[in-house]
Amino acid sequence: MADNDPAVRTRGLRRTYGARKALDGLDMEVGRGTVHAVLGPNGAGKTTLVRTLATLLRVQAGYAEVVGIDLAAHPRLVRRRIGLLGQHAAVDEELSGRQNLEVFGRLYHLGGRRAAARAEELLERFGLAGTGRTPVRAYSGGMRRRLDLAASLLVDPDVLFLDEPTTGLDPRGRGEVWNAVRSLVGGGSTVLLTTQYLEEADQLADRISVVDGGRVIADGTADQLKEEVGGDRIDVVLRDPGRLAEAAAVLGGVSATGRADTDADTRRVSAPVADRMAALHHAVRALDAAGIAAEDLAVRRPTLDEVFLHLTGGPAGAVPGEHEEVSA
Repeated sequence: MADNDPAVRTRGLRRTYGARKALDGLDMEVGRGTVHAVLGPNGAGKTTLVRTLATLLRVQAGYAEVVGIDLAAHPRLVRRRIGLLGQHAAVDEELSGRQNLEVFGRLYHLGGRRAAARAEELLERFGLAGTGRTPVRAYSGGMRRRLDLAASLLVDPDVLFLDEPTTGLDPRGRGEVWNAVRSLVGGGSTVLLTTQYLEEADQLADRISVVDGGRVIADGTADQLKEEVGGDRIDVVLRDPGRLAEAAAVLGGVSATGRADTDADTRRVSAPVADRMAALHHAVRALDAAGIAAEDLAVRRPTLDEVFLHLTGGPAGAVPGEHEEVSA
């Protein structure tokens, strides 16, 4: 495998459950030493994709390779090169973190000494060395997920698959996992993650693939995807919500698309613009001329929530964890 070859590559990947298409000709490439996020609404195929790449599901049709190895032809070889962190914790709550890692190490045939040494290394790496004999049931949510991450790295995989790694965690726990993921990539690992938190993809991912209907419908960096909804936006929060329609007409005159969006709940009018400073200047003058008072006015980049809405036709809240039927 050459240094510039992708760590993961799929071409025309397909999988059906009866009449339902979970994957419908999915094409994707994941660069080596990067974090690649997969976003999509419920049932889009995210979990089916991860389970296929992690060899938990066989390749039904199409082609997939991981670190240059044909997934369909050599699944056992692929398993030796990957790690997987699923949506639910896989550790024994009655054992300590160290004991859990040593047990997993023995299951990986590392041998007693090597398993103990590797457990020590990973506990230190993920900030769990001070937990001693504390059983996992006493861990916080973030500590459990960090222990899960450590267990998935016992054999030092080339590619790590993370299926919604921070679901159910509070902001502090998510931050702990984010820092752990950053340290992995800093050490040369490749991470492919699915997530229900668009902020997570924005914070972590070098590249993002948006999946819908079992296909990749958009792919790029967060900034590239944000450009698809019109670059910069002007946001105006009105003092009088009764004048939203008038303000939308005013901002439509400076909008790159000739239209503006309104949100009655927040008294907000928003419009995409091409030249942020010129548009801001014209918007202030036009609103003042119309006698429309604003409580707040700002120019900002689009959010990934807006990208998701633009690409899939559904709100970002439609990205919960998938519970797809699975069978081999």
